Amino acid sequence: MTEQTTSPVKPWYKQFWPWFIIFLLGYSVVQGLTLLTVATRNPPGLISDDYYDVGKGINQSLEREKFAERLQLHGQLNLDNTTGVATLTLEGNSRPQQIVLNLISPTQPERDRRVILQPAADGQYRGQMVDEVSGRRFVELLGQEGSQNWRLFEEENITDGQAIMIGDNPSY
Repeated sequence: MTEQTTSPVKPWYKQFWPWFIIFLLGYSVVQGLTLLTVATRNPPGLISDDYYDVGKGINQSLEREKFAERLQLHGQLNLDNTTGVATLTLEGNSRPQQIVLNLISPTQPERDRRVILQPAADGQYRGQMVDEVSGRRFVELLGQEGSQNWRLFEEENITDGQAIMIGDNPSY
């Protein structure tokens, strides 16, 4: 008879494959927890939960823009980053006590800026900016004539010293 030599069987914890499988499972758990942490700390800012209110807001914006057209409003906006002054020359049938200038970043809400423009002696509107503004922005002017609000809106790539034409009928 031939005698077979059998090697002693190693216990499971000294073998390669159980540890490899445990490593893969542990790695999956760590990756899942990491992704969960990132997702909860950085929620998406461009998603709206209430589409009905967003739709109502769009309709109000359209009504305000149509009112601005009826008033034949248009203007030229100059943003001077050196002095921090925003100057608006407004033409049309409205002279509000103040105009709100919103400089809205399409993707980064923390870069949105609001400037209150007050009438100056020379017929222009001026306001003080907090910091420099440049890059792609939605430029929104909000004013009031009588009891109705109006709105002028443009999408612009803002550079320092560049004049921004707002409205449909610029005469510049």
